[in-house]
Amino acid sequence: MSDNQKKTIFSGVQPSGKLTLGNYLGAIRNFPILQEQYNCIYCVVDQHAITVRQEPAALRRATLELIAQYIACGLDPEKSILFIQSHVPAHAELAWVLNCFTMFGEASRMTQFKDKSAKHADNINVGLFTYPVLMAADILLYQTDLVPVGVDQSQHIEICRDIANRFNNLHPNTFTIPEGYYPKVGEGAKITSLVDPNSKMSKSDPNPNGYILLMDKPEDIMRKFKRAVTDSDSRIIFDPQNKPGVSNLLQIYALATGKTIEQAAAEFDGKGYGEFKPAVGEAVVELLRPIREKTTDLLNNKDYLEQVYKEGAQKASYLARKTLDKVYRKVGFVAR
Repeated sequence: MSDNQKKTIFSGVQPSGKLTLGNYLGAIRNFPILQEQYNCIYCVVDQHAITVRQEPAALRRATLELIAQYIACGLDPEKSILFIQSHVPAHAELAWVLNCFTMFGEASRMTQFKDKSAKHADNINVGLFTYPVLMAADILLYQTDLVPVGVDQSQHIEICRDIANRFNNLHPNTFTIPEGYYPKVGEGAKITSLVDPNSKMSKSDPNPNGYILLMDKPEDIMRKFKRAVTDSDSRIIFDPQNKPGVSNLLQIYALATGKTIEQAAAEFDGKGYGEFKPAVGEAVVELLRPIREKTTDLLNNKDYLEQVYKEGAQKASYLARKTLDKVYRKVGFVAR
């Protein structure tokens, strides 16, 4: 299949520098497969990041760490476009036009604005409010067909589709209307916290024992798994309803080793948590070891990383410019 026949996937990720095991098993480990089937565009959304206050040096470092981790996880810059949002001015330029096609009421209903406003009550800036519009610009610039999202982000896809349809109704055939690309159940779509198995594994968890980071040291990974919540019933079976902690660990073990959940459960039949939890930890240590080592190597090779994100920005700019020129022409701006 030629690149012209492939559908386009766009994914924007904030540069926290802290990808979790849940991020990897739920989505990132599928990058090598996706880039063979789709035209994949991955954007480090540093402009979105500054809606909350950032320490500049830390933001720069986290941006480079994310690029390095993506490559270490199997993303091939020769097959996918990987770039930094602020390096492609068309994102901010299209966002302004789309602001003028977004209704105040629909933006004010976004749950993320309400949540972040509550968390950052001393910094409720306009960027927080218009965040979904910039996200829509990110997506629509590349005539995106599919956007990988969790179920909790479906609202962002909906407002993006609403804005695009509103624009297309006035100016037909401008934007591709994107759809959400949701992980299939059983593909690690939801890895839960090690300390609260009823919550998704998240780097924003106030308890660092709840999540595993891709860059965690082996001894830290082992410690966290040994402390993982199970329950008083010592049977090791897959029963998410009644044994969410054990079921989460079984799913992690199965995904880390390539076994089915049934095979994983059979392996530990009749064994105790004292044997089970360290085995899960060891499997994760070995899964993440090459990623951690390659990320470290890449961060020590700044020239290569710079080459990747500069070439990625050039490729992205070429695609983005075509869409932006079309939009500018249709709204009546004089050609530059």
